[in-house]
Amino acid sequence: MPKVKRPEGEERATDFVESLDRGLRLLQMFGNAPGPMTLSDLARAADLPRATARRILFTLERGGFVSSDGKMFALTPHVLTLASSYLRSSQVVAVLQPLLDRIASEAQEISSLAVLDGDEVVFIARGSPARVFSAGIDIGYRLPSFCTSVGRAMLGKFANAELAERLKAMRREAVTPQTVTDPEVLLATIITDREKGYSLVDREAEPHFRSISVPVRRYDNEVVAAVNMGAHVDRVSTGEMIDRFLPLLREGAESVREQLL
Repeated sequence: MPKVKRPEGEERATDFVESLDRGLRLLQMFGNAPGPMTLSDLARAADLPRATARRILFTLERGGFVSSDGKMFALTPHVLTLASSYLRSSQVVAVLQPLLDRIASEAQEISSLAVLDGDEVVFIARGSPARVFSAGIDIGYRLPSFCTSVGRAMLGKFANAELAERLKAMRREAVTPQTVTDPEVLLATIITDREKGYSLVDREAEPHFRSISVPVRRYDNEVVAAVNMGAHVDRVSTGEMIDRFLPLLREGAESVREQLL
């Protein structure tokens, strides 16, 4: 994708639109609460003056992204157009969705596709077996990269020195009793996973849940995503994941390599 050209390759202060940055930051603050938020709460969460937050919210309301009863503010479904624009324009999703559907059908388990976003992973697509009811990770769901199989599969793309720096710098809080947080142990684990070509995480990201993932590479061998399958620990063993799920994931990831530019 072509980059925006700047004079002499340098970023100028005038290139940065502060009002847009503030508006996007304010939109993100709605995720801090399960329901509507007050103007004061939003301004405080976004670290903005109350008058500034009010003007931004008024603009977002005019655009249809926010609704208000005069006191409380809430996002509208129109916000989903921002996410759908990404999903429709993502080549990775377009290429991988048929694969996710196929391996989910063959394994009779949910398959998911994730990408790195800073120190987190974001799930951007999923495939489900032909069942009336199925539970799994929703699109847009975020988890820390260090304790997830998709995250470790993608973190393996970094050279050892850079990976070590990233692991030390990122926030590593235990989310289950099994979560590994020691940066040196994580470094050794991710290096080993890179050599094996897959990552298997057992109850580190979510209690009673284990998953296995492989990196998705584009034509030039660059890791651009990870595809995984997971299940409740009482239903699928680690051995079954390696024997039954791993071949499907590996074959699938390899089959799309030349389609990803």
